[in-house]
Amino acid sequence: MNHPKGCARLGQGRARLGLGRARLARAVAAPALAWSLALPGAAGLLAVPAPAQEAASAVQDVTLADVLLPLGGTQVRAPKVTVSGTRLSKDELTALLRADAPEPWPARLARLEASSISAPVLIAERLGPGAARQSVTYREVTARDVRAGRIAELTSSGAALTAGEGPETGTGTYGPIRATDVDLAALARLYAVPGDGKGTVQRLYATVQVSDVVYSDPSGTTVKLGRLEGRDLGGRQVPAGWSGALDAVVAGLAAVSPEPEAAPLPPAERAKLAAAAADLIGALDVGSLEARDLSLSETEADGPILMEIGRLTYASGPEAGLRLEGLAFTQGAKRARLARLALTGVSLAPTIATLRRLAKPETVAGEDELRRLMPAIGAVTLQEMTLDLPGEAKPEPAPKGAARDPKAPAPVPPVTHVALRDAAVSFGPLRDGVPTAGRFSLSGLVLPAASVAEAPVLGALPGYGYRDLDLTFVADLAWDEAKREVAFKEVTLSGRDMGSLRLAGTVGGIGPEILSAKVPASQLLMFTASAKTLDLTVENTGLFERFIAAQSKNLSLKPEELRQEYVSASQFGVPVILGGSNGAKAIGAAMAQFVTKPGRLVLSARAKTEAGLGFADFAFARSPAAILDKIDVDAKAE
Repeated sequence: MNHPKGCARLGQGRARLGLGRARLARAVAAPALAWSLALPGAAGLLAVPAPAQEAASAVQDVTLADVLLPLGGTQVRAPKVTVSGTRLSKDELTALLRADAPEPWPARLARLEASSISAPVLIAERLGPGAARQSVTYREVTARDVRAGRIAELTSSGAALTAGEGPETGTGTYGPIRATDVDLAALARLYAVPGDGKGTVQRLYATVQVSDVVYSDPSGTTVKLGRLEGRDLGGRQVPAGWSGALDAVVAGLAAVSPEPEAAPLPPAERAKLAAAAADLIGALDVGSLEARDLSLSETEADGPILMEIGRLTYASGPEAGLRLEGLAFTQGAKRARLARLALTGVSLAPTIATLRRLAKPETVAGEDELRRLMPAIGAVTLQEMTLDLPGEAKPEPAPKGAARDPKAPAPVPPVTHVALRDAAVSFGPLRDGVPTAGRFSLSGLVLPAASVAEAPVLGALPGYGYRDLDLTFVADLAWDEAKREVAFKEVTLSGRDMGSLRLAGTVGGIGPEILSAKVPASQLLMFTASAKTLDLTVENTGLFERFIAAQSKNLSLKPEELRQEYVSASQFGVPVILGGSNGAKAIGAAMAQFVTKPGRLVLSARAKTEAGLGFADFAFARSPAAILDKIDVDAKAE
């Protein structure tokens, strides 16, 4: 329940992070939000209230002309409404349609009964400047079996939408619309009657279906939606009613400047916007949603962009989450495909709590509060992703002494193909908007070795004969606030036909001040962090042999000769460099054994003091031996 202008403003602030233009957000939001604003009014208009006095006894059909129903900032009107199978007279219906009638709408709507109510044309309009102006014209609207203020089935054969005004006006169409078990009294209560936001959920619709939605704006952006289905849609009453809260959100977002350097909203206006947003987010209740065949196309100077989603689903409950299937992005030779993306364990509770704090004018809306707006997410998973990234086209060089033929065909740019089998991220509880634990994994990341030629360490791999890389990466971290420690349970990078590198350790001196300090976190860590433990495991499955072969060729040595040199350097040179301690000798011996027969090398280090080794211990150490004197070292080769 938002408004296109509000969503457009919000889109302008977020666009730089993703889609790049605010009009994309407006294009996506306008058709769905216009319908969500207008449908309650359409249902209310078709639910003509019964009078408090005793109705006529005869069942009859009544036709009304030029019916107008104001509903907050939205006006719903119909040139003609036919009420069939009712006991109400035309005069009774006309009199009781007055917006200023003394009896509350919920009480009147609850007594309505009719076999059907229909309107050939029904128009819902929301007045306002710019993108806030909106109009939806429904065709062939029918409410069937209206009993005790409930509509068994509400349908429309289609609708036309306009959003905005002047040259910025967008247009769209809907196909068939159908809703079942529509509670008219609940609609009236939620939309217009204030509440404390803590009452029970009132269901508005059992099911809602919309088909064949198309919306375009003047910039050339087009949104299409094949089908949208929702179940068990409802909510709670809020202090200003949904109508008042929507007006406050629209007005607040309209005052937000899209310019990044613009002054923020004054505290009083920000507080009003935050309170209304918290009310609406906390009040909405959605059982499930499913959208199919969603696409967004845009005209760009570099070529048209097409984004597609085959299926999108949302489900509420303890494992609330969002799932997308069949994602695709295309712009010329640039292509991306993602089979599945899922967010599970989603909770907006942290977002609502932060908005409640921002609803107090005395709250400072700094970076800390903005970070706390992040919703809680249990896990994110994706499967089967592919990317095709075109490079720079380079023409074939002309023969020496000859000019290049101007009629020669244009060179075809090379395309880099990247694939990912699956990835997963899980998050622990949030602390000030930051997860206190997390596990990140990538599996089956396949890319050309040449694409990492400029990267440190990995950039040497093409020289060792690797054409394609097949990598796996895992990082598992957890923060213990009481101990002021971060445990690196596992950080592993492995590659097919290469081997693996695994790190584990503990870093101390990391407390909650890292989240709110005025000093940048990187600088603060230099003074507070300390290394306590470190475990390193190197496992070879082919990389070392390729390294020896490449180096021996460069040095004009036989592989076994070079290997023996490395054995001697490890066994005798490493202890000398590290100071000759028992720990240094153990490291050298293990490295020599690993070079002789490359399998697995394990190194473990523990600080001798509980405090660990800080930045100063490393920065001001006169030699590696000074560091080794402060740790216990164990090394072995397998």
